[in-house]
Amino acid sequence: MIEFFSSLIDAVTQAPPIWRNLIAGFAIMLETSIFLGLVMPGDTVVILASTMVLDWGDFAFLLMAVLIGSLIGETIGFFIGRFFGPKLRHSKLGRKIGEKNWVMADKLVAKRGGVAVFISRFLPVLHSVVPAVAGMTKMPYKTFISWTFAACTIWAAMYVGVGYLARASFDQLSGNLRVASFVGIGIILLFMLLVFIGKKLLNNYAHKEV
Repeated sequence: MIEFFSSLIDAVTQAPPIWRNLIAGFAIMLETSIFLGLVMPGDTVVILASTMVLDWGDFAFLLMAVLIGSLIGETIGFFIGRFFGPKLRHSKLGRKIGEKNWVMADKLVAKRGGVAVFISRFLPVLHSVVPAVAGMTKMPYKTFISWTFAACTIWAAMYVGVGYLARASFDQLSGNLRVASFVGIGIILLFMLLVFIGKKLLNNYAHKEV
């Protein structure tokens, strides 16, 4: 699995822009799918790809690829839950997720419905479990995809945007490579810190809700 991740990252750094963006979309599709989402560092691949964006057209293409990949991955999780239901939960792979996470997802979806789908996109583990749990309930796919679309749009814009901003800042300060490097890395590190804090706050909210 580690070798696969390394190959994926190598492909992103070496591939032509079109393939780089498609690989990023594929990686985030895997991350948002149940089970694979627990180990696939799709967000890392997206940020890496976004730091290599060439222009606004390339930016739009990457953003679209990441958004579509996210929606496909979430949809796969939803329909896996709908068609396999309890069999999935009690399977060997389902047990690896942990009963605690299944119970939390159950309660959150039962209490908050679409809101649970929205916030789960920004939470570790739950972003892979909640779509499947939503599929196990009577939640219509239309409701699910509406909340998912909103969450994935925000997520994609944040991650693609910060990488592009870091790259643009680096280019503007390229006369002084040392300063440019510090600014570019600083933007990404600050973003990751804010993401960490945001996830902690949302996680605390989710725990209070259940």
